[in-house]
Amino acid sequence: MSVIGEILSNEVLADNYYRVCFHAPEICRIAQPGQFVHVKINALRERLLRRPFSICNVEPETGSLSIVYKRVGAGTDVLASLPPGAHCDLLGPLGKPFSLPSPEETPVLLAGGYGAAATYLLARRSPKAGLLLLGARSKEDLLLIRDYEALGFDVKLATEDGSRGQRGYVTTLLPDLLQDKSKNFRFYACGPHPMLMALGKILLEAQYPDSELSLDHRMCCGVGACFACVVKVKAETPEGWRYARTCTEGPVFRASEVYYE
Repeated sequence: MSVIGEILSNEVLADNYYRVCFHAPEICRIAQPGQFVHVKINALRERLLRRPFSICNVEPETGSLSIVYKRVGAGTDVLASLPPGAHCDLLGPLGKPFSLPSPEETPVLLAGGYGAAATYLLARRSPKAGLLLLGARSKEDLLLIRDYEALGFDVKLATEDGSRGQRGYVTTLLPDLLQDKSKNFRFYACGPHPMLMALGKILLEAQYPDSELSLDHRMCCGVGACFACVVKVKAETPEGWRYARTCTEGPVFRASEVYYE
């Protein structure tokens, strides 16, 4: 559905990262973890294409919907300048969501950069708290740590420059968990595409085929019409794969579904 969302707040999280909250009760009522909204920035009239943003959080009681974004170009420059009371056109909720873990499973969320926004609602709705493995280039790119800790999640950090947490990629935080077969872990992830491809291979080798990966890609239409956001998934074809649209068949895929090159 398409709704006009009024901006309730538009705050700086860190450096060029922002969190904007919209009043969008119609979307809040049905949004699921891992879904996204396609945002048309009304003040940016010369740019026709919408911009996809993962739904970070919803409050159905108040109708508040939040997304996290990084200020990187003309569109997000304008979005960052919009005050409370301004409006954007929101199309959503869109996409295939995460599956909730069972009460017997311990969720392990792996996030790269502001991929942490895509897994936050999953953390809120999980039957019990688990772990967040959060990676980024530097400490300035680590987001929502206190938000996850407030939910009871144990947060472990990795940065490529070693400025906070363990030095290296977020996957460097995995080995100890994968060796502990006494825990009933369920893995979920969102982040840069190379990270997710490497992570998917690791989880399959460790025999966690039902792990779920949110393969966010740049989307033009958001409804499956343009085929601009495709990824390769396994299929019974001569090549062994086919293209899947992340906006409708994803963005969430099981690790066992993805075709790894």
